[in-house]
Amino acid sequence: MCKVYIVRHGKVDFHWRNWCNSTEFDSDGQEYDRSPLTDDRYSVSGLADGKIYISTLPRTKDTAVMLFGQKEFIMSELIHEVPLRSGFDSKLKLPRWFWCVLGRLQWYFNHSRQPESRKLSHERAKRFVELICNDDIDCTVVTHGFFMHTLLSELKNSGFNIPKTHAKYNNGECIISERQ
Repeated sequence: MCKVYIVRHGKVDFHWRNWCNSTEFDSDGQEYDRSPLTDDRYSVSGLADGKIYISTLPRTKDTAVMLFGQKEFIMSELIHEVPLRSGFDSKLKLPRWFWCVLGRLQWYFNHSRQPESRKLSHERAKRFVELICNDDIDCTVVTHGFFMHTLLSELKNSGFNIPKTHAKYNNGECIISERQ
């Protein structure tokens, strides 16, 4: 039996522009990736104390340190957030939600404008699931909100039971998946 605890990183101390052109949207995304966490504190009881995986983005390491203290974490690009960029070049300021929805639709339909397609995201998640299945030990994965959907889907495809899923995962939320 193997349990995987999937935790969404803590809240990032960044304020997105509500209206922006394509260049500003892309710039905000890059700045968000470099921003620290807020002072909010998270604790999740019962996490696996074995291997702890984090992505290459600083917010996952900061969250892991908050949850586990200073330990050795295994950093992996396989659990990095699905990158997002503006859906097209425009000087016209549009609402941020528009850029997000369009970008994720392009990702879903494997459009070349996005840095990574849905197909590549699933391949990446599948490689990560194979990695942790080969170890066959309980582990914790600190990752990102959008990528969690892809990761949970691949865990389910590999025989893991996932009792609760939803459309949006809160910062610091933990989903437990288990394989018999």
